[in-house]
Amino acid sequence: MRGSATWYSIASSLRRSSSNFRTNLRFNQSGAAIKPRFFSATQFVRQHGTPYEAARAAAKEKNRTTMYYGASLIIATVALSYGSVPLYKMICQQTGWSGQPVKVHDSASSDPSVRLKPLEDHRRLRITFNGSVSDILPWKFTPQQREVRVLPGETALAFYTATNKSEADIIGVATYSVTPGQVAPYFSKIQCFCFEEQKLNAGETVDMPVFFFIDPEFAKDPNMRGIDTITLSYTFFKARYDKNGVLTTIPGAMMPA
Repeated sequence: MRGSATWYSIASSLRRSSSNFRTNLRFNQSGAAIKPRFFSATQFVRQHGTPYEAARAAAKEKNRTTMYYGASLIIATVALSYGSVPLYKMICQQTGWSGQPVKVHDSASSDPSVRLKPLEDHRRLRITFNGSVSDILPWKFTPQQREVRVLPGETALAFYTATNKSEADIIGVATYSVTPGQVAPYFSKIQCFCFEEQKLNAGETVDMPVFFFIDPEFAKDPNMRGIDTITLSYTFFKARYDKNGVLTTIPGAMMPA
């Protein structure tokens, strides 16, 4: 009896397994059963990897993404560094920000001759000049006149003299500013030598003109009352072309010329 019970138990287990197997079967469109797929532990590891390998793959992907972001940031920074100088120049010339004189527009709608009408009943303004060079530029750079006196709307011409005291040809670039800073929007330059390449041969001396006027709107601004003296300052820096052909200045401390 015990043997019969054992065989009966085994048979029942087989029937249950067979029933479960049939229940889990899937069938294709023709009604044929699709053979279930079984994977060994080795096959599973080969396909999905171990948890350690999965973690390493995730870390590599994260590092790759970080590297891409870092490279993009570097490229953007380099592009900004090349564009910042002309952008800064353009903004300052249009707004007079940071003591930069406003450059006269070339369009017909802003013809400077419309504003070149001296205000005869206004007091004359004293315009003084200053020149300096960076400590690594072996140039002598000085204004030819100490001051000029002009009316708002009246044009004036001033000159600076630059001498290359070295035995080598050198490129220089000048920056400029106006003080007091609030006068800058009214200080309009028609012609000057700033922000442009100035190459002096060894021992060469050149004269550099500045053609400017004070906008008549100066007289209408209540913030300009009490301002009688305006100083135009230029500073020359040594410059060179980098490997990309971009003219850049070489940093150095400023010193009187």
